[in-house]
Amino acid sequence: MHIDIIGVPIDLGADRRGVDMGPSAIRYAHLNSELLRSGHTIQDRGNLEVPIAEMCSINEPNLKYIDCIVPMARRTAGAVSTSMQQGHFPLVIGGDHSIALGSVRGATRHKKIGVIWIDAHADFNTAETTPSGNIHGMPLAALCGLGDPRLVRLWDEPLPVLDPRHVAVIGARDLDDGEKKNLREAGVLVQAMEQIDRFGMFQTMEKALNHILPGVDGIYLSFDVDSLDPRHAPGVGTQVSGGLTYREAHLACEMIAETGKLLGMDLVEVNPILDVQNQTAALAVELAVSALGRRIWTE
Repeated sequence: MHIDIIGVPIDLGADRRGVDMGPSAIRYAHLNSELLRSGHTIQDRGNLEVPIAEMCSINEPNLKYIDCIVPMARRTAGAVSTSMQQGHFPLVIGGDHSIALGSVRGATRHKKIGVIWIDAHADFNTAETTPSGNIHGMPLAALCGLGDPRLVRLWDEPLPVLDPRHVAVIGARDLDDGEKKNLREAGVLVQAMEQIDRFGMFQTMEKALNHILPGVDGIYLSFDVDSLDPRHAPGVGTQVSGGLTYREAHLACEMIAETGKLLGMDLVEVNPILDVQNQTAALAVELAVSALGRRIWTE
């Protein structure tokens, strides 16, 4: 597989600074060499141009930095679209989860996709339901057609970008009340930590894949490292206790790889300022290569 690495060093979607350094931390954790060792060819496309907070202003408290985030999303969508048009696999490294406004949208230009959203949060808020105004809590809602028109439609693309019936959120454990209402009304499959505790990751992922795969060309995986328990991934902007274990996260990625349908992937919310010896970035690299097919043992 030919993989295009696309860095998006943005932290405007989040409350805490630092995830803009995520792409550097992930690369420093030997991303390129690990992908090569797994048998892939790679081309690192570098980082997209992204403004820093000091260049932007908050004019709308419920949509912080929207005027700077929308151009970033457009550039990200273009980079992902170009990669897929060339028959490559886009691996988008962030940066906060607002990058998915562009990455997932770019993937939908060429394929009808289902989305696996592995995250402690569902990112299904709108300007009306958000308690924080942070846009990294809104991208999945916008992709499914909910929210501010500037986030829902970047150009004149058909709406919604995603069919919510082909979206599964895995590992959620911190959902806002308005967000829950949005998810139910949209028809998104949510497999929260309670379902993983009750049925295990294997059955949880099997249900999610069976739910999203019929009628789509492939899967886009958007992986927020705050889905993991902070014991395994301390370097994230929004820590929530009680998350995925190391092996649960790997199994989820391994099961996605086994479908042979993975078309693109985000790795987001690595914050090296809050990390311990870059262990969160190193784990993010491990999960990426698992999603791209590396196995401990095959028969």
